[in-house]
Amino acid sequence: METPPLFNATYPADLVIHGARVITVDPVLGEIERGRIVIHAGRLVEIGPDDPAKPLPPARRTLDMQGRVVTPGFVNVHTHTILSMVRGVAEDMGFAPAYTPGVPHGHEVSEEEAVALARLGAAEALLFGSTLINDSYVHANQTLPAMGELGMRVITCGRIHDVDFSRVHEGIWEHRAEIGETTLADAVALHDRWQGGMDGRLGVELAAHAPDTCSKELLTKVAKTSEALGVQVNGHLSQSLKENRRVQERDGMSPTELLDDVGLLGSRFTAAHCMYVSDSDIARIGATATNIAHVPRGNATGGRIAPTTRLRQAGANLALATDNMHADMVEVMRWALIMGRVQEGEVNETWQPHHVIEMATLGGAKALGLDAELGSLTPGKRADLVVFDFRRPHLVPLINAMGNLVHTAQGRDVEYVVCNGEVVVEGGELSRANTSVLLSDAQGAAEALWQRARAQV
Repeated sequence: METPPLFNATYPADLVIHGARVITVDPVLGEIERGRIVIHAGRLVEIGPDDPAKPLPPARRTLDMQGRVVTPGFVNVHTHTILSMVRGVAEDMGFAPAYTPGVPHGHEVSEEEAVALARLGAAEALLFGSTLINDSYVHANQTLPAMGELGMRVITCGRIHDVDFSRVHEGIWEHRAEIGETTLADAVALHDRWQGGMDGRLGVELAAHAPDTCSKELLTKVAKTSEALGVQVNGHLSQSLKENRRVQERDGMSPTELLDDVGLLGSRFTAAHCMYVSDSDIARIGATATNIAHVPRGNATGGRIAPTTRLRQAGANLALATDNMHADMVEVMRWALIMGRVQEGEVNETWQPHHVIEMATLGGAKALGLDAELGSLTPGKRADLVVFDFRRPHLVPLINAMGNLVHTAQGRDVEYVVCNGEVVVEGGELSRANTSVLLSDAQGAAEALWQRARAQV
């Protein structure tokens, strides 16, 4: 970054935040008990102690944030915003809606319904502190800009697959080459249209749905397309024993071995869930420095958990994700810490609040190939940050900010969110959207989908 200008009354900074405790997640800056953050042109220009003897620089807006805690914006590496449509129901089914009769399925969602539900899921994520979500489902060409209009960063892709999803919930698994060709072509077209859109806030990854819903031939094409476009890939991996069995019967190998065989494993791939990986799978994932989208709350809701301690020890990069039906990354951090300790059977130095905060920020940015620009409050990086109001009974006394944040805070404690230097959540409310309209649209879309789904049973 060029040397920042000397701000004055004629040339003010865009935004100054001071007085708050700042958790930078920067290995050099660490935590600043009373900090000062100067933002200009969408970037972090200055981060350091808020020295009362040093006058604040002139700015278009100055926020005195005493009693607050500031963190980098959360990076939610795996979510399906439209699946807010099955909130409160799918959690108790034991398996994904796509494979379950009698609930709304992706191929049944109209463009208008997709936009309404995606905006709901994205708004929830933003209000709870996620400045970047990596989303995938259906009608991505319509949902991507609709979510981006809220002011957040969105990376997305439609589901790439060649299984016929209209038959899967009936127990029929049929791979059709024309489906794969269409879904991959749609992803490429999405990239060509939206990559870098809305001042760089929009992006596209290739979402190869899962090893059991993509044939080996399609996965090979995805790997080659990723190389050609220079983009990351994400997908589900060993999210069920059924997936493992199906791939073993079809290809004679585990899902992890399949992804490695076609050239997808590695630092440019993010694997969601990984609950049913073997020792050899874990070694393979670690050796290739593959990223893991760890979904501790969602997986534990189903009575399962990924072997995160062993995956991390093997060399995998752990990032955090909400997946479906909720978008509170603070809660996800808490679950990640708790489930890590459950696996080890004790409290030790391998699972502490700073580990999961890093997973939710810098680890996520690394998984998306964006750690040079995002994930920590470092001068020169993009100005994405979250302000938590710690002037609340469950967050007082404030002795250890990281401990309070992970153990007792909630997404609802978010007061401000800044993305790309713009205040997009203020006073806990969206700055760019009418929340009442957004909620009404999503409720109507979900009701229509459930009515159609129940009529089919």
